[in-house]
Amino acid sequence: MGSKNKLKRFKENETFKNVIQPTREEVITNFSYKGKWHSFFGNDNPIVVELGCGKGEYTIALARKNPNKNFIGIDIKGARFWRGAKTALEENLENVAFVRTQIELVDFIFAEKEVSEIWITFPDPQIKYKRTKHRMTNSDFLKKYHQILKENGLVNLKTDSEFMHGYTLGLLHGEGHEVLNANHNVYKNEGSPKEVTETQTFYENQYLEVGKPITYIQFKLKY
Repeated sequence: MGSKNKLKRFKENETFKNVIQPTREEVITNFSYKGKWHSFFGNDNPIVVELGCGKGEYTIALARKNPNKNFIGIDIKGARFWRGAKTALEENLENVAFVRTQIELVDFIFAEKEVSEIWITFPDPQIKYKRTKHRMTNSDFLKKYHQILKENGLVNLKTDSEFMHGYTLGLLHGEGHEVLNANHNVYKNEGSPKEVTETQTFYENQYLEVGKPITYIQFKLKY
């Protein structure tokens, strides 16, 4: 994507009513919607969050199918989720929002027990050991998710990385969390929710074209 195109999208994002772009300082000190997301949407419907939402494909697809839930995509790359935000406006999806911020600040974006479900779709597996702290299913991230999730809230991980799948499963079992579904190839094995197989991201389509299996884990956090 050219720099001019990026700048154009950044400018458009500033005009979108469904896009929130706080500074890091604003998020850490006093994020205005923390604990008040229902005032943003104007209802008390359950909140579902997609972390590292990219172009927002999952946020949009789930919002279309679930009008009685509110969906929030989070990513630091605003030029990417511009597509999802624009689509939501074009389709009058009132149950969609996007936040441009770092994922590690998720516990500053939401209050305790404010979120019903989390989706993590095709995160960077951060395979090198020194990158462990950046893996989106490491112990520190799981604690953040547990803090913002309601009781019995769900976390969904969909990835093409066998490493990420195995690392996460091992950690979940080792820490005593509840694994509800673990599938090593969602398009060959039965048992995955329809949301997993009926929605495909831009990158997922590329992985499928070269024959990479797509894995899925759904779990509940127990502390």
